[in-house]
Amino acid sequence: MKTEIHPKYYPDAEVTCGSCGNVFVVGSTKPSLRVEICSKCHPFFTGEQRLIDTEGRVERMKRRFNLQ
Repeated sequence: MKTEIHPKYYPDAEVTCGSCGNVFVVGSTKPSLRVEICSKCHPFFTGEQRLIDTEGRVERMKRRFNLQ
């Protein structure tokens, strides 16, 4: 490998979640990372179902094409 062309590796980079404030350590080329959502608060991993929009895609399509 060539020297001086690779980024510095931080084996204990801190990751901070913007939603729940969870902090965990990973290896990265940046000393600290900030994510919007993590595995502690993501609905897929928690099993919670959060409704973001009140009308689903299927209902919109049915209304748009006058399907029943």
